[in-house]
Amino acid sequence: MIPTSRHRVRLSHGREMAFATAGDASRPAVLLLHGFPNSARMFDAIMPELSQVAYVVAPDLPGFGDSDVLPAPSFTAFGHAVSELLDRLAIGARYIYLHDFGAPVGFHIAMQAPEQVLGLIIQNANAHRTGFGPQWAATMAYWSDPSPENEAAATAHLTLEGTRAQYIADVPPDVAARIPAERWEDDWRVMRLPGRMHTQRALVRDYAHHVARFDAIAGYLARWQPSSLMLWGRHDAFFDLAETLSWMRDLPRMEAHILDAGHLMLETHSARAGSLIVDFIGRTRQKDATDETRP
Repeated sequence: MIPTSRHRVRLSHGREMAFATAGDASRPAVLLLHGFPNSARMFDAIMPELSQVAYVVAPDLPGFGDSDVLPAPSFTAFGHAVSELLDRLAIGARYIYLHDFGAPVGFHIAMQAPEQVLGLIIQNANAHRTGFGPQWAATMAYWSDPSPENEAAATAHLTLEGTRAQYIADVPPDVAARIPAERWEDDWRVMRLPGRMHTQRALVRDYAHHVARFDAIAGYLARWQPSSLMLWGRHDAFFDLAETLSWMRDLPRMEAHILDAGHLMLETHSARAGSLIVDFIGRTRQKDATDETRP
């Protein structure tokens, strides 16, 4: 397996972004975008396998992992930061892995340069209102009325117990038992560093802007119909399973796999996911090569 390397780069706004890479930079890239409460570490188990067929780039989003916080955190600001990283690395055509908070960032990048998107890998990522179950009521109330009381309710998950829930909430006990406590304990350690909680609170508020772009995202998907692979943990406590059907209606040729996992599917199903992604990249690259030679 090809080893993973860790790097840091100072971006134009003066803040540093940490990121991991693996593979040959001459190959098409796979941009791996994590969500809450993770970092690029989320992809440690699949990066070596993916690096056999692609150049893998996995940033720590600002305020996560080893990346600096931004003074005004937002998904748009994150999208600009990751886009600048891709420019610095001279990344052209790319696959984009969408997950949780990484989805608004990934869509910013995809819709900014749709001709550069080789495919989407969708893993428990929300882009439709069908993804919102009853558990979103407090957050939606906060978006409508950002009172201190509503903010407190919408951010009540920003605790050690709430961080743990990202990993094991609604996950069958035998599956949850495969996830070591060190995973959420380290996330919580990072979240308590200076400026990190401010980032988390700002993103809860800013997710409303991602929801407001759902129609624009639907338009992008309808027009471009990117090759897509869905890998979905069916026991997700945060995005309703009905969201998978909305994705499949938007992308009727999408390959979809619903796995016996939770919101953080890679914690227990990285081997299966890695194999499926490698196969997906191989098929789409072969199809693109055939299309290019067809008269």
